[in-house]
Amino acid sequence: MRIAITGGIGSGKSHVCQLLAKRGIKVYDCDAAAKRLMRDDVQLQRDLLRLVGNDVYSGGVLQKAILARFLLMSDNNKQAVNNIVHPAVARDFMRSGYTWLESAILFESGFNNRVPLDFVVCVAAPIDVRVERIMRRDNITREKTIEWINRQMAQEDIVGRSDFVIENDGRKDLDEQIDELLNQINNK
Repeated sequence: MRIAITGGIGSGKSHVCQLLAKRGIKVYDCDAAAKRLMRDDVQLQRDLLRLVGNDVYSGGVLQKAILARFLLMSDNNKQAVNNIVHPAVARDFMRSGYTWLESAILFESGFNNRVPLDFVVCVAAPIDVRVERIMRRDNITREKTIEWINRQMAQEDIVGRSDFVIENDGRKDLDEQIDELLNQINNK
């Protein structure tokens, strides 16, 4: 069985994954994997070099500023990079032995179509809670925080495409919700 955890920035996905880890459930982190693969995967590096140019790696080290500049030039560039990175992450996940994964952009990236998933769990939180969490965590302004949130798929759309929702509003007990989630998944 394969299960994905998703949700918008500031929803608390990572915290839920930490609570799952305490229960012995390891969760594959798609963001960390993408960074690792861009650093270590020779084929992915070749593909990025061919797409972006020789400057994107210097001495085998990814030049993030050059990649960012390329990404920001057009939506086509962003899509071309995603078409290299996302399949590599999907392949890595499928070989990893993990059954749970965390992806902030599960639907936007099409990752949900790249790997067979049995269930999708959305971690959701009210917008004001998300804004406060992000501002505190990243030490940025409310305006910048809202801009980041607005770049992502709307939380309501993620909830609508998910099989389960964990409400991470700071009031509802997360451990109880996770126990209930695991109970429901195990009984399906």
